[in-house]
Amino acid sequence: MSKKDRKVLQFPRRPHPKADYQRVKSLYTISEIRQLFGLSERMIRRWAEQGLIQSVGASDADEPQYDFQVLTQLRRARELKSQGLTLKQVEAELQGQMNLFKTAAGRVTHILTPFEEALVMHERGDQKAVELYKEAISSGDNVADAYCNLGILELEAGGAPKALDCFTFALKVDPRHVEAHYNLANLYYDAGNLKLAKLHYETARELEPSFSPLYYNLALVHYELKDLPSATVSLRRYRELSPEDDKESLDELIGWLEKACALEQGSSGFRV
Repeated sequence: MSKKDRKVLQFPRRPHPKADYQRVKSLYTISEIRQLFGLSERMIRRWAEQGLIQSVGASDADEPQYDFQVLTQLRRARELKSQGLTLKQVEAELQGQMNLFKTAAGRVTHILTPFEEALVMHERGDQKAVELYKEAISSGDNVADAYCNLGILELEAGGAPKALDCFTFALKVDPRHVEAHYNLANLYYDAGNLKLAKLHYETARELEPSFSPLYYNLALVHYELKDLPSATVSLRRYRELSPEDDKESLDELIGWLEKACALEQGSSGFRV
């Protein structure tokens, strides 16, 4: 949804999700990591300086970039945080894993795996990516991620049922795969199945409470289900997690929802 569209004070009759389907990429910027995991730029740079995550150079805008392997470390950090570990304990665990990785990966050259090749082909728009993702799945190479990205390619080719299968298989491999839950939610939303969309958005939220786009989309689902208080709460949370977005438009939309809630509750002026 463009900033121009968001100037409308109320959600359109059939609003679109805030963000597109989420695929695993070959490179990630700090802003993308922040959006996915809710980490501050300061924390990301600190972990890079400590060697907990590895930078692979800078983009045209001189912003550091990190290859997809960073997801393994950050997903592990997410899991450790959910277990109640302190930041210091999380960093110690990540450091230990990084040391093991460096020992195991002590080699001069690096041959691309099928999944890594698929990422390159995918980003080039080359259809060879489909077969390479299938090869990655067969060889046990980043299987959940491969299913997730394959599902997006199937969807782009018009195969919604095949995409559904791929996202579902990704969750069978890794039930905590946030991107697969989010993509399933978007797929169900686009199909008009709001209850299943809500289920998967909420599951993604439980797994990664700082993944900002899902709060906007969850607000849309609550709105269409006529649950205006919940829509307002979700939209407020999205505003908190998205400092780069258009605050004025979001405040107008939140204000409209609050007024709608008050009208719905009668003269009590109920506010969420």
